[in-house]
Amino acid sequence: MKIIHAKDYTDMSRKAANIISAQIIMKPDCVLGLATGSTPIGTYNQLVEWYNKGDLDFSQVTTVNLDEYRGIDRENPQSYYYFMRDKLFSRVNIDTNRTFIPDGMDEDSERACRAYDEIIKRCGGIDLQLLGLGHNGHIGFNEPGTAFEAQTHLVNLTETTIKANQRFFKDDENVPKQAYTIGIKSIMQARKILVVVSGEDKAEALRAAVCGPITPNVQASVLQLHNDITIVADEAALSRI
Repeated sequence: MKIIHAKDYTDMSRKAANIISAQIIMKPDCVLGLATGSTPIGTYNQLVEWYNKGDLDFSQVTTVNLDEYRGIDRENPQSYYYFMRDKLFSRVNIDTNRTFIPDGMDEDSERACRAYDEIIKRCGGIDLQLLGLGHNGHIGFNEPGTAFEAQTHLVNLTETTIKANQRFFKDDENVPKQAYTIGIKSIMQARKILVVVSGEDKAEALRAAVCGPITPNVQASVLQLHNDITIVADEAALSRI
């Protein structure tokens, strides 16, 4: 495990974007596993800036996203499909036919999960998986207690996660209670993993993930077992390590 110390959020975003851009340059047809949420936004902005300067080419890149809310269609501004289109896909020369996100509108959850696992397999696996870190140590929407051997599955979100997502919705009733997410097994099969962490409110979760025991109660702790993982975190997030 490699931990890169960043001064602040901007520095963290730039350092993380450096790692992703190196992956694209080394393997132009790479498969990137992407994350949503507030933390990766700065990283995406930096990648877009370098693309606009002519330093990056996304034309051969394939992407698979970690998760999607269940019951929210793609055109809903709160869907992760909308998020990725807004923050990255519409701003670079990526082929949208090579961008994959779980189908949140499929009422058959088992079918939706099988289909997404097949997409990842068909892509040849993930070269670089980008992750954020939840306050309770979750990665993707793999909540505490989820079995490490899980692949893509339907998750009942915890109250902590639902509360954290409330700021994105007009009223509490519209906050999704379920989501599809890539499981820990699929994440751990990625050839490289990059975790971005920012803010003092994530410090305890990061400490538990890096220094604590490997336990399903802290899903990110399993990352200690991966042979090629880089964590880029700012000073505030590293304050307890």
